[in-house]
Amino acid sequence: MDAIQLGQKKTNYSISLKDSVDLFSKQLFFSLFDEEYQLMHFKLIEDSFIAITSKLSISNPEKLWTKFLTKITVIKKLLVLDALAAYENDPAAKSLEEVYLAYPGFHAIAIYRLSHELFLLDTPIIPRMMSEYAHGLTGTDIHPGASIGESFFIDHATGIVIGETSIIKNNVTIYQGVTLGGIQVKKSLSATKRHPTIEDNVTIYANATILGGDIIIGANSIIGANVWITKSIEKNSIVTHYSEIKIKSKNEVII
Repeated sequence: MDAIQLGQKKTNYSISLKDSVDLFSKQLFFSLFDEEYQLMHFKLIEDSFIAITSKLSISNPEKLWTKFLTKITVIKKLLVLDALAAYENDPAAKSLEEVYLAYPGFHAIAIYRLSHELFLLDTPIIPRMMSEYAHGLTGTDIHPGASIGESFFIDHATGIVIGETSIIKNNVTIYQGVTLGGIQVKKSLSATKRHPTIEDNVTIYANATILGGDIIIGANSIIGANVWITKSIEKNSIVTHYSEIKIKSKNEVII
């Protein structure tokens, strides 16, 4: 079947579900740390999930929801560590409450951790829709299939891309514009590891690009701003990029 025939095979994709999943994601996030909100909206959140999964013809939605709820305690524990990492690593953070209420990086991580558990339960489509909801709000694109450890801190958030097979271990900090991507974009590679592994205690500064499934950034390393990495980096390394900057007086005559 060629691409055109494949595209024409089905034309009704229930596009309006985007709004439903966006609202579900927002309400689920709010309910994690707001007990009053959870008490008022829990049944509504559950009903929304059942309706979305049924619309997508996903079997046994009630059983899937029950399995997902068993993961909530672990998700909350991880998010507490993420919030603490933000507070302890960002001198601009005045309180934990500020992190929970005002940090887009934390918001993106929270939606990732929720969508990741649904991804691990082999839930089709919904985890990706949740990640795109967070992407639109925060400018941070984390594929729900990525594996991210404890105490993850994203500073400034905007323009970050973390690919499906990325592995990020514990106590990692990344800044705006960072890409953890694949060095090749081929459909035939869909079942292979295409994105890098970041080991413990790594800091990756703004606009760094790290590409390739066999790439490992060793523990305790610092990756400087604007670097382009396509080979593994040993632990305890500092990687920097220097650009030549020339400064001239505005009054200088150029001949």
